[in-house]
Amino acid sequence: MGIFTHNCVGTNDVERAGRFYDAALAPLGIRRLGNFLEQGLSYGARAAEFLVLKPLDGSVAAAGNGATFGFKAPDRGAVDAFHAAGLAAGGSDEGAPGPRAAVPNAYGAYLRDPDGNKVCAYCFKPPEVE
Repeated sequence: MGIFTHNCVGTNDVERAGRFYDAALAPLGIRRLGNFLEQGLSYGARAAEFLVLKPLDGSVAAAGNGATFGFKAPDRGAVDAFHAAGLAAGGSDEGAPGPRAAVPNAYGAYLRDPDGNKVCAYCFKPPEVE
């Protein structure tokens, strides 16, 4: 069981953010589930777990310094596809796909969305298991 009910990132342009997240999250099996109220978009595999929203207070959305949202990838190929699709959809590179030393078998990639939010995808399966 996970420990979160949901996670949110802010956006100043819901349409632009939707194009980025539709592309980047599709290889991970995560899809847009629809609008979230009048505020933004919801994503998940079966239920809304990740929200992309305009700030409720009407202020400009800003990326959190040190904040990263990590998505589970089914395999290393999905991590590669997440990174490539995110770059093609307007994101910027924050770490190319590859092994990560912090955790055994970790394989990840990092992107910044068009609003500057940092997101990543990780697979923890050993290469020989895939």
